[in-house]
Amino acid sequence: MTQVSSVDPENVARFAAVAESWWDPAGKFAPLHALNPARLTVIREACLAQFAADPQVDPTSRAPFTGRRLLDVGCGGGLVCEPMRRLGFEVVGIDAAGESLGIARAHAAGAGLDIDYRQATAEALLAAKETPFDVVLALEVAEHVTDPAAFLADCARLLAPGGILIVATLNRTFRSLALAKVAAEYILRWIPAGAHDWRKFLKPDELIGLLTAAGLEPGEVTGLALDPLAGRWRASHDTAVNYMIAAAKVGATGP
Repeated sequence: MTQVSSVDPENVARFAAVAESWWDPAGKFAPLHALNPARLTVIREACLAQFAADPQVDPTSRAPFTGRRLLDVGCGGGLVCEPMRRLGFEVVGIDAAGESLGIARAHAAGAGLDIDYRQATAEALLAAKETPFDVVLALEVAEHVTDPAAFLADCARLLAPGGILIVATLNRTFRSLALAKVAAEYILRWIPAGAHDWRKFLKPDELIGLLTAAGLEPGEVTGLALDPLAGRWRASHDTAVNYMIAAAKVGATGP
């Protein structure tokens, strides 16, 4: 029986209702398609830094992380799972919405990618004594769960020693209220109305505190900002709306 205690069933239903749009760059998930290149760059660089001492991780390779395991929690339609698989990771993607996973499996099959998609939660994997992962991703998930502290602690427990948890989320500022809540949901209708509760957004220092309490060592905070001249998102010092943090689990980093 699938456990869903870390997720909000109403949010799961909202995203399940638009699951068919996951791979449409002009559809309901257009903001994630636009944001993805910047997120992927931050993830790749964080992993290269974390596993720099491993001679099997070749930064010049197209698949530098071959043989390492990665978990994408709240993977949706697989927008991040697929590029992670191409980087060599053995990828497990989990989500509470079966509709999204159906889209993810079909798209991966069409691309010839072997990705292990499961309808599950982080705590369900722990209960099943899942083999630990080198990398756990929680991208745009922490602001949706019912208990961020418990959720992040579960993600930390799913890491192997020397592994890294990478979190992307929204800051709780007036700018994020205006852009990520009011504009994105009700004016531009980029995401389902009601998808975000601004009160559940986490300030960077709050997230750092939760990661530290989970036994991890957080690194620097990286903002994600839209470059109006280039028309694309990039890593930035501006953390007022979107930001990412990579947190390491102390221990050996070998394969």
